[in-house]
Amino acid sequence: MFFINGIFTFYQTTIFVYQYLTMRQFVVLLFIAGCSFSALAQTPKSYTSSEILLQIKKLNVLGSVLYIAAHPDDENTRLLGYLANEKLYRTGYMSMTRGDGGQNLIGDEQGIDLGLIRTQELLSARRIDGAEQFFSRAYDFGFCKTAEEALATWGHDKILSDVVWVVRKFRPDVIIARFPEDTRAGHGHHAASGILAREAFDAAADPTKFPEQLQQGVTVWQAKRMLWNTFNFGGTSTQNESQFKVDVGMYNPLLGKSYGEIAALSRSQHKSQGFGVPAQRGSAIEYFETIKGDRPVNDLADGVDMSWGRVNYPDQKNSSVIKNKIDSIISNFKDEHPENSIEKLAELKLLIFPIIKIDSPFEINSNQWSNYIGIKLYEIEKLISICSGIFMDATVASQLNTIGDSIKINITINNRLGLDINKVLVTAFKKNVLFSDLPKNQNVTKTITAFIDKAEDPSQPYWLEWEKTNGAFTVHNQSLIGKPESYPYLASFVINMNSDNYGLDKPIQYKYTDPIKGELYQPLQVVNPFFINTNPAIVILKNDTKGQKKMINYSLQSNTNFKNRVKFNSMLDNKPISVFDSVVTLSKADKKQFQFIINGETIKNNSSQFVSGELVSESLYSHQFFSLKKISYDHIPDIYYNYRDITKVIKLDLKIAGKSIGYIPGAGDKVPQALEQMGYKVTTLKETDITLANVKQFDAIVTGVRAYNTNDWMNNVYDVLMQFVNNGGVLLVQYNTSNQNGPVKARIAPYPFNIGRTRVTDETAKVNFLLPNHPALNYPNKITDKDFDGWIQERSIYHAEKIDSSYQHILSMKDPGEKEEQDGSLIIANYGKGKFVYTGLVFFRELPAGVPGAYRLFANLLAPLHLPAGETLNNPLPARKNKLSSKKTVQ
Repeated sequence: MFFINGIFTFYQTTIFVYQYLTMRQFVVLLFIAGCSFSALAQTPKSYTSSEILLQIKKLNVLGSVLYIAAHPDDENTRLLGYLANEKLYRTGYMSMTRGDGGQNLIGDEQGIDLGLIRTQELLSARRIDGAEQFFSRAYDFGFCKTAEEALATWGHDKILSDVVWVVRKFRPDVIIARFPEDTRAGHGHHAASGILAREAFDAAADPTKFPEQLQQGVTVWQAKRMLWNTFNFGGTSTQNESQFKVDVGMYNPLLGKSYGEIAALSRSQHKSQGFGVPAQRGSAIEYFETIKGDRPVNDLADGVDMSWGRVNYPDQKNSSVIKNKIDSIISNFKDEHPENSIEKLAELKLLIFPIIKIDSPFEINSNQWSNYIGIKLYEIEKLISICSGIFMDATVASQLNTIGDSIKINITINNRLGLDINKVLVTAFKKNVLFSDLPKNQNVTKTITAFIDKAEDPSQPYWLEWEKTNGAFTVHNQSLIGKPESYPYLASFVINMNSDNYGLDKPIQYKYTDPIKGELYQPLQVVNPFFINTNPAIVILKNDTKGQKKMINYSLQSNTNFKNRVKFNSMLDNKPISVFDSVVTLSKADKKQFQFIINGETIKNNSSQFVSGELVSESLYSHQFFSLKKISYDHIPDIYYNYRDITKVIKLDLKIAGKSIGYIPGAGDKVPQALEQMGYKVTTLKETDITLANVKQFDAIVTGVRAYNTNDWMNNVYDVLMQFVNNGGVLLVQYNTSNQNGPVKARIAPYPFNIGRTRVTDETAKVNFLLPNHPALNYPNKITDKDFDGWIQERSIYHAEKIDSSYQHILSMKDPGEKEEQDGSLIIANYGKGKFVYTGLVFFRELPAGVPGAYRLFANLLAPLHLPAGETLNNPLPARKNKLSSKKTVQ
């Protein structure tokens, strides 16, 4: 929708100011509009003179390189910075996935929410290292061990078509893969990205491969070579001295940083993964193995004409004239007066775009037009704007703007250098405003008042507009595939200066001032008239329990002034149950609360159902049933997306032993909410809460995921926690990691074990009961194979290794094709009157997803060691002296 709006807006603008344009300039302006849609909504960047000079130098280089890997953080940021800023190539990174299946070190977001965060972290990284960002439709379904599994889950041909599409559009001269195609890649996704890169190298040049793409504005493309950027990390070295080598560690005086320093800033944007790294300075050698094409000898782009000579102008003299013109602009550039370069840049624009007939504007070979001439024209238009020092802003006073309501867009222009600007025409939301008097260094603001059509779609990340398959997002608009995010809403500026015209699009943004952080910009959002929220996310009902009733709370928020008759239905498994039917009067931001009672006796035993809300009115363009999710972190723009807020109602055979749980948060998870639904009273604990006197109230204490990675103070409370267990409590520790990004520094357990990297990634893997009579599998719930049905993404991660003999190994499992069973996913030790549990089982995924067996097993793990009076159960755990171990848990 943004694409269509943007084209209409800019065409309307150019037609409106046609009286100021020559025919040749008119055609240029239309093309520049098309180039500018990839602009990302972000805080406006200001450019120093040295950065401007670097961009001017880039005009003389017409080559491109595409780097391909699997995830956010897989890219070689030092190499990308070198290629974009030293070699001045157009540089891109294509990640197969958005990192949806990883773990989150900064919050409790998982799945698509985490993918949205990592998308923005990648874009932040690219703004630092100067490369562009692309994605395929592949969904990160979690760690997998083979490329075959990755390609089968993603859909091989579907994702290969995405890589081919990006190659045909981006047209790289060199393709570089991060990973090999075998087990040295360390991950099935990694190896699959290497396979897809190699296959796309050939397929992009083959007109019989994905021929439907050739009807969408691209042509076949043959890159010169494909290389594998070999590596030496994680204990695996794939480098050798016979490989082609490049030193990428040099210092760029125009940027004031070496590429190692740029890489550190770029990589440190991956905050959800805890990838802050120190800056590196000095020589840094990158190694490359040739996969396709001839081996480079002197340069990665050996044999590729990166000059203007590659453009097939009718008069080949144009190429040398253009180069000489750019060289002249560079040599005459004045640091203190970049505006002096505007006239020469305008002349360069006319040289690059030859005089052609208006009835055949694409007479030049379309491949060269779209990838060289068009891109360079856009870069020149942007440079003219930057050199002019003109400040242009299009902002709104509210971040959320409602479909069907008016929107006011404040357009501010400041002619900071006092240039000869005659007129500026600005178009936004199909409305125009004309500036004709721009005195030197004064803000001039005008307001565009428009309406957001009732038929407009709400803002939404394009890959979330349709339901995804198991392994890939669904995208119906071919032009969007590969793009990092949806097109922003744009304001189109046409500047008439020195009897010439320049066009540039700026994203419309919400601008506000925070008393601590200062002036901030966020993307504009177009939203539905109503939001419907449902709470809680999970409702647990117990089989054969009489009189069970659970309340579901609805919150209806109005984003507009509204008075009309509406029906509000509670949708139980998509069957409407009327909650009310009446005339309502709502003002903007009003909220109304409703309740819907679930009668447990009407729900079948061992079943799952879904409940959501729906608002129906003849006055609305469509039924309203969406809510709006906001994800906000300081290091990335605010993220919004529409979703249907649903309560999952589960009725199962569930018993609990114990009532009160203390929860120590870690990196973030939603386990506490699940515990409350199970019937526990949950208290969040911080360091000062963990005293012997205070923890006596709890039957069990649970540590959140990565609690020992993220809380520096855990070692301070070790003795209290061990005494709590010794006195009869249960301490359940969910997974932690032990590596350079998240070391475990605190003692965890009464007896030692290590935390390893092993995991079982197949969520359907057979689970073996090593101690079938153990209380963990019998009390208070009898655990069977069925309790491991319906698990999502994986079974278990970061298993215990080198385990002291005091522990009992409860389960074993393995991934398909593996020989050895892994038995470190769940270990339990008696300690005094209580018990200690470490588990890598992914309860943090299964409980929020409503997996019944995960609830039953978790309840067993929280049960006290000593059963209530009158209950007996064989307990095979050995007795142990009640002496605190002084050994570190993780060596």
